[in-house]
Amino acid sequence: MGSLEHSVQVFRWMKNQKNFCARNDIYNMLIRLHARHNRVDQARGFFFEMQKWRCKSDAETYNALINAPGRAGQWRWAMNVMDDMLRAAALNVCKKMTENGVGPDLVTHNIVLSAYKSGNHYSKALSYFELIKGTNIRPDTTTLNIVIYCLVKLGQCGNAIDFFNSMKEKRSECCPDVVTFTTIIHLYSVCGQIENCQTAFNTMLAEGLKPNIVSYNALLGAYASHRMHKGALSVFNEMKKNGFCPDVLSYTSLLNAYGKSQQPKKAMEVFVLMRQNHCKPNLVTYNALIDAYGCNDLLTEAVEILHKMEQNGVQPNIVSICTLLAACGHCGQKVKIKSVLSAAELRGIKLNTAAYNSAIGSYLSLGEYEKTLSLYRAMRTKKVKPDPVTYNVLISGCCKISKYGEALAFLGEMMDLKIPLSKEVDSSVICAYSKQAKCFEAESMFA
Repeated sequence: MGSLEHSVQVFRWMKNQKNFCARNDIYNMLIRLHARHNRVDQARGFFFEMQKWRCKSDAETYNALINAPGRAGQWRWAMNVMDDMLRAAALNVCKKMTENGVGPDLVTHNIVLSAYKSGNHYSKALSYFELIKGTNIRPDTTTLNIVIYCLVKLGQCGNAIDFFNSMKEKRSECCPDVVTFTTIIHLYSVCGQIENCQTAFNTMLAEGLKPNIVSYNALLGAYASHRMHKGALSVFNEMKKNGFCPDVLSYTSLLNAYGKSQQPKKAMEVFVLMRQNHCKPNLVTYNALIDAYGCNDLLTEAVEILHKMEQNGVQPNIVSICTLLAACGHCGQKVKIKSVLSAAELRGIKLNTAAYNSAIGSYLSLGEYEKTLSLYRAMRTKKVKPDPVTYNVLISGCCKISKYGEALAFLGEMMDLKIPLSKEVDSSVICAYSKQAKCFEAESMFA
């Protein structure tokens, strides 16, 4: 930051000189510097000052200006700059490519795509990519990496694989790099194809690409999400063997792998090792540890971790509350459910749909229908929108405690809200109709 301030001071001194001449390369440098430090307003200020001096903007100017809000997550402003640039390009054509006109280049397009990606506007990024395809600019590896990432986030895994395969076929144009393979590892993990995760990692090594810590964490996370603690530990050890220092994500993934494998003590050992190696646990780490104990019926220990978390200056969030609520159901602690809900209110944590679903599921698993109904009514009163999971929990839970009429009443509400039925709900509804001697309605579920 010191070099940035020094550059600004030098520039101010230059402007005070009698022979000062505004130059776009100097303004471009200043805009780039401020963009790098996420000082968006200052970057804009230099752009407007540049226009005031009638200093001609070029592609580099616009690229730097788009990159500034894009890096800071202000994608809308970045898009406005892009629109200005495109209008300038149109004017450029009309004036037969006069000196003042500029047009977006590949760097510009990649910055815009990255801004959409950073803002979680994956569909917009894909639409923008379609516009790029209509120009004379050919995408590069960075472009296609962003497209593959967005496709994965939108659940379009088949299309993402097609892009990946096309990159491998056209290596001279867009050769897959470490980022590409890391995204593909994540894709296979989401699709439940853990063997393909390892295959993609091995292929990356075979092609001479050196994995980075992000690649290792992607593979480690894949094993963890599939409850494969041995595979996760193997990747963790390989990472260290190859000179990488595990970060908070590495430790959290390994901890999570043990938790999901019903080994909470091992998860705690990883947590202790993490602290010993001066890696500070974050909110996700603590939530994973709470879950490791909670889902293994160790509610008291899970609550103790919550308190330790707060003592260490990490405030719980709605995920912490959902995890504890689910643990209450596992452990048969109906009194604790109310305590957890009160704790959330005391800490100013607003319950969302997932939290209500966890609490409703826990109450129903303990046969507490009246408390379930009260909680569901509170959910609707507070205008927290129920989702398919809410009604799946309500309908299947009511059937398990032989409240078939109530289950069908919830079905009616679900249909009124036009929430699509899942296979789990279908099975519960068929059971409820049959128990209510409504054979015609039960048969209609198969239609």
